[in-house]
Amino acid sequence: MKELVEVLAQALVDHPEAVVVTETEKADEIILELKVDPEDMGKVIGKQGRIAKAIRAMVKAAASRTDKKVVVEIGH
Repeated sequence: MKELVEVLAQALVDHPEAVVVTETEKADEIILELKVDPEDMGKVIGKQGRIAKAIRAMVKAAASRTDKKVVVEIGH
C-alpha cells in the first residue's frame, strides 16, 4: 500500500523527491500518512478534494484483499 501511494503522489507533484509516506499499523487498520512539498499540496488534493478522493479509492480497492481498513492522511 505504501508504495502505491508513493508512486501515485510522485506522478502528480513537481517535487517528487519531497514525497514521504509513513505507514503505521494498528490492530485493525493501517494508516498511511502522505507528506509532500507545501507547493504541491493543491496538486495532491485537487479541486474540491477530487484527487485525494481518487487516491483513497484506489488504496481502498487495493486493500480489499486484506482484512484491515486503510486510511490515507494527507499533510505537509
